[in-house]
This record gives sequence, C-alpha cells and structure tokens, in this order.
Amino acid sequence: MKHLIAAALILGASTLALAQNPTADSAHKAHSEKKSKAKPSASRTEIKSTAKNIAAGVEAAEAALSPEELALADRVHTGRIPCELGAYVTITADEKAPGYFNVVGKGFKYRMSPVASRTGALRLEDEKAGAVWIQIANKSMLMNQKLGQRLADECMSPEQAIVADSLRKNPAPSLLDTPATALAK
Repeated sequence: MKHLIAAALILGASTLALAQNPTADSAHKAHSEKKSKAKPSASRTEIKSTAKNIAAGVEAAEAALSPEELALADRVHTGRIPCELGAYVTITADEKAPGYFNVVGKGFKYRMSPVASRTGALRLEDEKAGAVWIQIANKSMLMNQKLGQRLADECMSPEQAIVADSLRKNPAPSLLDTPATALAK
C-alpha cells in the first residue's frame, strides 16, 4: 500500500514537471494555442509548494505502519529501563506518529518502529542508524548492527524483572534433560 501511494505521488510530480517543461513539443504547443488562448503557467512558488506536498505525502506513506506493526507497538515496555552496569535506556512513544518510539541512553538516540519477528521476540528498528532493540519476556537489549556492538544489555522493565525472578526460582527444563515420562518406563 505504501509503495502504491508513493508511486502515485511520484507520477503526479513527473506530470507536473512535464507540464512545466518549456521545451515541450512545438507542434503540440501550436495546436493548443489555436484551440484556445494559452493559460499562464504555474509560478515557481506553486510548483515548489506542490513538490513539497508530494514529498510530504511520500514521507507519510513510508511512515505509515501496518495494523500488525501497530499491535506490536502496544506490547513495547516504555519508561526508564535499568540495564547492567548501571546503564539505562529510556523508551517513549512518539506522540505525533503512532507506533514509533524514541530510544535514548548515554551516547545514543534512535527513532524506532516495530518489526515483525519469526521468533516471537519484539523488535524495534532504526533502519537508518542500524540500531535494533530486542525485547523478550525476561530482558531486553539494544544493538547497533552497523558497528557490531551491544549498546545496552540485561535491560529489564518491572514486568520483565518479575518474569526473570520467576525463571530463577523455577527454571525451565533443559532440552537436553531426559523427559520424566521416559524415566518412568
């Protein structure tokens, strides 16, 4: 859908540019002058304004999130989230753009949006900067893929701290352990 809107806006821009082309086909020009008086061409200000509107439309189409991505955004933990070694990450929802988040910490600031993941982990990404926030049930981490670095690790919101504490008290069985049903035989 985003690409369809962007293509329509670009087509509109190219049509406007062709209409303003002074080197247009002279035969077509002479024919249209005979039919009616030539209309005054659009001013530079009008052309510039139209181009800005088209660019804003393309930007809005690219920024629009799918219903699935908006549903993922509802699950993102926000607020000041403590991480290992005394670091923290602050995640706030962008009020102007639903589904987008500002992720800020010491030495970094990213504008991220949710991305569907096959693993069930919740991912926020800033494609331009190459940053990824990964949130699972018991912890989160922030990575910069372009630099190949973890910027924050072992980050836990209050909800994640409860899950992590529960896992410490009642660890999940290992996949390498023999199932209890096999031992009963």
